[in-house]
Amino acid sequence: MDSRDREELAVFCAREHRRLVGTLTLHCGDPGVAAELAQEALARACQHWGSVREMNAPGAWVHRVAINLSSSYYRRRKAERSATERFGGRRQLGEEASDAVEPAEVLAVRRAVAALPSRQRTALVLRYYSDLSVEQTAEAMGCRPGTVKSLTSQAMAGLRASGLADLEETHA
Repeated sequence: MDSRDREELAVFCAREHRRLVGTLTLHCGDPGVAAELAQEALARACQHWGSVREMNAPGAWVHRVAINLSSSYYRRRKAERSATERFGGRRQLGEEASDAVEPAEVLAVRRAVAALPSRQRTALVLRYYSDLSVEQTAEAMGCRPGTVKSLTSQAMAGLRASGLADLEETHA
């Protein structure tokens, strides 16, 4: 990789990192896990930079990778919890409860977003937090743009129903 490629990659990673962490924090509800998953997604982009940079929407690709990593992470965690419950519910080292306190509004939004069905939650955070276009979100989710619009509309209705009534829906 020459210096121009390294510079282009550095700009891409700097641009996408914050959006990825925010997207994943909303998607999975844990800022620490989100930061780790964002780093892993960007590491994969670095590993495959030659082909990623040639894509129409490399940002959408890295978001799709990040969401897939999140899904895999939580599947593993669920399996670990099941195994732990089978063996007496003993906690593993490093699994202490977090003492971090966040503002009530942030927690309310995270809870409401976390309560959405997975595909609605994914469409919502990619569109409104990550600021991907409908087309980029569709590419990241592997579906059609109309599906993204429908999922986003359903997610916004779900958030309003949960008491977050002052949300504004933006159509793109």
